[in-house]
Amino acid sequence: MPKFLRLTIAKSVMLLEGAIVYSNLIALLSLGLTITYITTSVPNFAHGTIAVFGSYLALIFLYFLNIHPYIAIPIVFLLCGLVGTLCYSLVLRPLIKRGASVVILMIATLALDLILLGFIGSLSDTIERITSKSAKKFIFAIYDFEISGISGILFVSTASMISILVILWLLLFKTKFGIALRASMENPALAEVMGIDVEKTRIFSWFLSSSLAGLAGTLLPFKQEIVPLTGSLIIVSIFSASIVGGLASIAGAIFGGYLIGMSESLATYGLSMIFGPEILLYSKVIPLTALIIVLLLMPQGIVEGLRKWIKFFST
Repeated sequence: MPKFLRLTIAKSVMLLEGAIVYSNLIALLSLGLTITYITTSVPNFAHGTIAVFGSYLALIFLYFLNIHPYIAIPIVFLLCGLVGTLCYSLVLRPLIKRGASVVILMIATLALDLILLGFIGSLSDTIERITSKSAKKFIFAIYDFEISGISGILFVSTASMISILVILWLLLFKTKFGIALRASMENPALAEVMGIDVEKTRIFSWFLSSSLAGLAGTLLPFKQEIVPLTGSLIIVSIFSASIVGGLASIAGAIFGGYLIGMSESLATYGLSMIFGPEILLYSKVIPLTALIIVLLLMPQGIVEGLRKWIKFFST
């Protein structure tokens, strides 16, 4: 096989590998965002920064305890879940009880985002001062493993996504709490009348959502460099994925995550080959463009839009 062809194939495999990994992570994040939106009707603008907080927790375990980020996943999962629970219990629940509007609740999540961002900035300074290692910008790629030339993050992120989907399906459809959770998602008022503790399902949804953010945040440094502001950038892709798929649909969040993740990765690479690497600075234009197009054509999201079209043509 000619050398040029071998290099082309190798580059294509690397590109596809990176796109799949990124899509897995965006799908995990958009899934978490959608879960909290369905249960509390609050778009959580702090979701991306919670994921980056998970990245920094993994960094702390690596620097101070010499625990590999993959091994730290369960711990970060639980700790970020606790952060989400505290955000809801201490800030959002009191506001909801006082009858705060969705706009006020959105502003509250923006405030939480800024507070958490400031904390992460201070945390990175402290880590650098104690360890003399880089914390304001870091990546985990050197700690990854390979199987037949394929990075381990591809296997770990894919296995994580599949595991979460299986566990979520078992939880929602095979347990009594899952039935209560689904009822609370579909009609909170009716669920309360039927004796379901809606507040408990809301707390759990925020725990689960932030845990998924922590999981994605632990894996994200294997894909790209992390800085304190990474969450403010990735939230664009997360919201685009959730809205494109359907903000009120779990299936839509997963579909939107892969659609946005793949299109952002592949389209950005294609445009960089035409216009040069400087175009990478504007990669978020792609998910925003997809968002605008879908809002114009299918405001309820692609999944729900397709359902309506199929129902229309089948009658």
